[in-house]
Amino acid sequence: MVLLFKNVLKMKKVRYKKYLFFIGLIVLSFIPLFDLLHPGLPITHDGQDHVARIANFYQNLKEGNIIPRWAPNLNWGYGHPILMFLYPLPSYLASLFHFFGFSLVDSVKLVFGISFILSAVAMHLFTKELLNDEKAAFLASLLYVIAPYRFVDLYVRGAVGEHVAFIFPPLIFYFLLKLSKKFSKWYLLGGSLSLAGLILSHNAISLMFFPLFFLYIIYLVWGSKDRKYLILNTFYLILLGLGLSAFFFIPAFMEGKYTLRDIVTSGGEYKASFVIWKDFFYSTWSYGGTLAFSKQIGMMHWIGIFSSVIATYYLYKNKNKLWMVSLGGFLIFWITLFLMTSASATIWQSITLLQKFQFPWRFLSLTVFLSALLGAIGLQLFNGKHKTAFLLILTVALLLVNKDYWHANGFLQKQESFYSGIYNGTTDTGESAPIWSVRFMEKRAKANMEVIAGDARIRGIKRTSTSHKYKIIATERSRIRENTLYFPGWDVFVNGNKADVEFQDSLNRGLITFFVEKGENDVYIKFNETKLRLVADIITAATLAVVVSYLAFGLKKKYNPRDEKEK
Repeated sequence: MVLLFKNVLKMKKVRYKKYLFFIGLIVLSFIPLFDLLHPGLPITHDGQDHVARIANFYQNLKEGNIIPRWAPNLNWGYGHPILMFLYPLPSYLASLFHFFGFSLVDSVKLVFGISFILSAVAMHLFTKELLNDEKAAFLASLLYVIAPYRFVDLYVRGAVGEHVAFIFPPLIFYFLLKLSKKFSKWYLLGGSLSLAGLILSHNAISLMFFPLFFLYIIYLVWGSKDRKYLILNTFYLILLGLGLSAFFFIPAFMEGKYTLRDIVTSGGEYKASFVIWKDFFYSTWSYGGTLAFSKQIGMMHWIGIFSSVIATYYLYKNKNKLWMVSLGGFLIFWITLFLMTSASATIWQSITLLQKFQFPWRFLSLTVFLSALLGAIGLQLFNGKHKTAFLLILTVALLLVNKDYWHANGFLQKQESFYSGIYNGTTDTGESAPIWSVRFMEKRAKANMEVIAGDARIRGIKRTSTSHKYKIIATERSRIRENTLYFPGWDVFVNGNKADVEFQDSLNRGLITFFVEKGENDVYIKFNETKLRLVADIITAATLAVVVSYLAFGLKKKYNPRDEKEK
């Protein structure tokens, strides 16, 4: 009996130790988020604009628009198509919190905070599976979240899209790795959802990580015993991920030609944003603009990066295939640094796709991931108590070195109506504005609709984000201007008939104008899905149906005890 009791205690102790580092990781991940508990919105470059965008996004959802594409209150009330080109996942998440009663500001702060913690969990899952080492996974996760650039995104830039995107690269790597070892519908679907999540979180970051994913897939296929099977399952994973996110990225890519999307890159703005090599090692912390804030990798991160070189040698010597991951990660890390410096200017000039990223320092998102992974591999040099001691020293040093970076530079205190009402700006630099319009409107319109020629009386009936109804009584044929920016999808119906719309008049540039005949006119203006958007929606709906059916079919399978024995 005593022996049994001792065995039970021993089992509980082992189980406790198993989750000790994971629990510690969660606790430590909360520390940098304390400033989010302060009332108000942290003062950042883009934070206020993100809240205004999400207010417009939520308004669409509330009105029944499942896929919000039009921001009715932005651009001084003339509306804006920015939601069509802006990564929607952060807005969906914030809208969910807002639906449950949180203010718009608190909803955004919740997205920041939860994303921060989930990214640590995701990194822990991947590195634990890759290295089969709880301590190394703990270090990788901590390096992943306690990195200077993460706090630039959180408290300097307020880049909610990039922040949410950090959740998904480790998850994609995790599910790819699991799928290479054993097929499971959960790994396939988990990987597909993670890929879709990354695409829906941030356009540029997803493009940056794609080459890394494909290199890792090649590595997994090379080491697989059943290569054809893995290639096929990986293809399904990618296909499902692209299908689930098609409603966003297809219109965003294809209809971008109607916007001024190249206005921020055509002038070579990237040239002014190259990073000086010394700034990767240390740069003064600042809440300033693009050229001022810190681009440092992190002092503790550099220790992990250089220690991975020695670890790579020992892994190779011991015939451990992870030496390829370590060496590849190390080389890609330095290539990434090179792409952020002026030495790569010729490459940026030749490969115009890079210019779409706007700022070379965006590649810091890749360095955060790679440096965390290399740091975990570097820890493999230690064993037993030495590993625990070194991990403890690194953890304390990491927190102490970065403690001054996880604070806000002040807080905005504004009424909810400031974000949900008419917003005097587009929340971007004009790149989402239609090519036939002015880059920014400069003042609010006198009314939603005006008579610009002829004589008529206008009475508003109903107005939502994507539909406007009026009654117009004209004493003569009159020209009417709807003070809404035109973009493909806007249609005007007069007395049930589709009217001709003019939107390139130099005197009413970019705005919807049309004619009504003498008499009483029922006018209905509606923002519809174009054929392209409809096809994209159908692709996503069909993919979602496949996923749901696949899950339902799997759950209907009867439990067979023999299957458990075979496992």
